[in-house]
Amino acid sequence: MASGSLTSRALTETYLARIESIDPALRSVLQTNPDALEIADALDAERRSGRVRGPLHGIPVLVKDNIDTADRMRTTAGSFALGEVTPAHDAAVVGRLRAAGAVILGKANLSEWANFRSTRSSSGWSARGGQCVNPYAPDRSPCGSSSGSGVAVSANLCAVAVGTETDGSIICPSSINGLVGIKPTVGLVSRSGVIPVSHSQDTPGPMARTVADAAVLLSALAGADERDAATTGARVEGDYAALLDPDGLRGARIGVARNLAGFNDRVDRLFEDALAAMRDLGAEIVDPADIPHTDELEDPELEVLLYEFRADVEAYLGSLGSAQPHRTLPDLIAFNEEQTDVEMPLFGQELFEQAAAKGPLTEPAYVEALATDRRLSRAEGIDAVMDEHRLDALVAPSNAPAWRIDHANGDHDVGGNSTPAAVAGYPNVTVPMGFAFDLPIGISFMGRAWSEGALIRLASAFEHATHHRRPPLLATGLEPAQNLGDA
Repeated sequence: MASGSLTSRALTETYLARIESIDPALRSVLQTNPDALEIADALDAERRSGRVRGPLHGIPVLVKDNIDTADRMRTTAGSFALGEVTPAHDAAVVGRLRAAGAVILGKANLSEWANFRSTRSSSGWSARGGQCVNPYAPDRSPCGSSSGSGVAVSANLCAVAVGTETDGSIICPSSINGLVGIKPTVGLVSRSGVIPVSHSQDTPGPMARTVADAAVLLSALAGADERDAATTGARVEGDYAALLDPDGLRGARIGVARNLAGFNDRVDRLFEDALAAMRDLGAEIVDPADIPHTDELEDPELEVLLYEFRADVEAYLGSLGSAQPHRTLPDLIAFNEEQTDVEMPLFGQELFEQAAAKGPLTEPAYVEALATDRRLSRAEGIDAVMDEHRLDALVAPSNAPAWRIDHANGDHDVGGNSTPAAVAGYPNVTVPMGFAFDLPIGISFMGRAWSEGALIRLASAFEHATHHRRPPLLATGLEPAQNLGDA
């Protein structure tokens, strides 16, 4: 682009053509932006006039379909319940992307309602988008809930994408689709204009093919926003790409969270190879450095999410104004029951129903669960083990091999590491670690609040030395998956 040999319009046209050609089989993109080429033209004109906004100038970016865009696209969380209303304002992250010169290419498919509707859901399925599939093996799950964001980046349908995470929804689909994913500290990136699950744990974050690309995107996304109180104390490190360092592991103390591993023998072999590679790069490996209380987080976490989902989603629905007919969680439940064939052909809405039974956030059950979560995951969890061993980061395998899509039983993932950092609200960076059965496996670098810069430096060194990512071999004859939620 700097030399003039490539324009934003040409790049955007190429991605749009690739989406049209490949994505019917992958179902990763819910809609493309009808204004994308016009935006690209305007950014090309800016570049010709000598104005370049930064490294994202003219770069096509997909955003997950729970992120508001005040344009001709819809924001629906994959549900027809929100299909007729256009938000009045861009989400804060979309505003920052536009200011950085990115082309909003379209909306990515997702696990409907960010995978907080059913206890027996299939990751990557939404009523609007059908079943998104893994580009490495179309019978395998893309994980979720940022399924479409992960698949689209992996299949090179966009340069980078924005996902969101409550617990695992950036880390798992990034890892399972062979990507780098950054789940930031809660509050580093604004959630205003993002359809919520939990204000305690939700955060948008980058999904990219390299640590460098993810760091560039994080630099654009991070920053305070008056509409999101959690960002008022954000510790933004500026240009995260400036922290990339091929020698970044030398002298680092890396703790091995053994209690987050051991769920798959082939993954364990890759993990041992990764630890050996880090030793060769000059890291001091502290093994084991288990995170305390990881098996005590599930129950209080679910209690917090159920309470916060009702409160937060109803606040979001209220922000859409009178044009939105569904104003409460019971309204959404009733809509799904009226539209069972479309919205619930595969699984139900047990989590919706459990959340609807919860009261206000002043109830003792919620207050106690939130306090327990924070104590066990922070002071007595990640902070405790890092203090004890004077660690720069913790590492663990990000995921098991992608499981087969199973609409009869739902997801059956057997392992991952996202919960401690998710409950704490702390950062987690996954980077490719290798392949098991030709399916991508990632390794996660986790740390204290606001340690994104340190984790990016460590992850970039590992990536620079190992180069484990390889793109999916998308067969030209790949046919659209059948019987995968075509409603």
